[in-house]
Amino acid sequence: MMKNLRIVLSALVAVTLFSGSAFALGQPNVNLGFTSFLDGAPPAGPGLYLSEYLQYYTADQINDESGDKIDPFEGVDVWVLMNQLIYQSDQPILFGGKWGLNAMLPIVSIDADVLPDNGSGLGDLLIGPYLQWDPIMGANGPLMVNRIELQTIFPTGKYDSDDLLNPGSNHFSFNPYWSATVFLGPKATVSWRLHYLWNGENDDFSFGGALPSDVDLEPGDAVHANFSAAYEVLPKQLRLGLNGYWFDQISDTKVDGDKDKSLEEKVFAIGPGAVWHFSQDTHLFVNAYFETDAESRPEGERYNLRFVHHF
Repeated sequence: MMKNLRIVLSALVAVTLFSGSAFALGQPNVNLGFTSFLDGAPPAGPGLYLSEYLQYYTADQINDESGDKIDPFEGVDVWVLMNQLIYQSDQPILFGGKWGLNAMLPIVSIDADVLPDNGSGLGDLLIGPYLQWDPIMGANGPLMVNRIELQTIFPTGKYDSDDLLNPGSNHFSFNPYWSATVFLGPKATVSWRLHYLWNGENDDFSFGGALPSDVDLEPGDAVHANFSAAYEVLPKQLRLGLNGYWFDQISDTKVDGDKDKSLEEKVFAIGPGAVWHFSQDTHLFVNAYFETDAESRPEGERYNLRFVHHF
């Protein structure tokens, strides 16, 4: 069984989408590049927020566990429309942190030229209660603002073991994070969002029938992060900067309980970005990412639009 799985994966190690596996092979849907600048707090304080993300990922190469290119690989294109609602309260409940709730639901379209079946549909639901702290103030303004969220990924997305590509993962994941923005002066900021990822087990995995029978697939734990640095070039209107992400699987994937080091995923990406502030309540983020050092997954480019509105 393990030999058969490795043969299949040698051709299509992990055709992944935003932050993870596009069709429940390897890592689940996580946040790689969706968030970037000023990530330490919602931009306009307490209230209800709507965020709409449009992300395009494209890759024309896929790498093995050593980072070497695998041939042949015709390419993969993934579109993700991410819908997000955030409620930020004004009520502190623990250590001064004010409670909030985040809900995200993606719609995914996957097109891999080398594959006979391409997948589209609803992805997995992400729910995260969080604590948001007020800014730490200095003599000349804010110094730092940060948040902790206990995000859970629920296996509600479209999944069929007979389909080669699936938007859903068919397993639970726990993906808590700490995000922060540090103010280096009146115009410069640095932000990050640092995650830990724990994965449950997909007990109905057959790689679209390519394996002789279903296996239990449990992706290994991982750490991943988004990071950015921005500078305000037009007062209260435009910030320009650099943004990136990093993903590193730190424990072995298990197939029917057996560990397999050949399925450990890793990638790093960086690129330019900008945020336009229409007002205190409405913002548009634009990001580009160019991947390198990918292992057990495609290596490509990612482009992201994010629209945020505070009601």
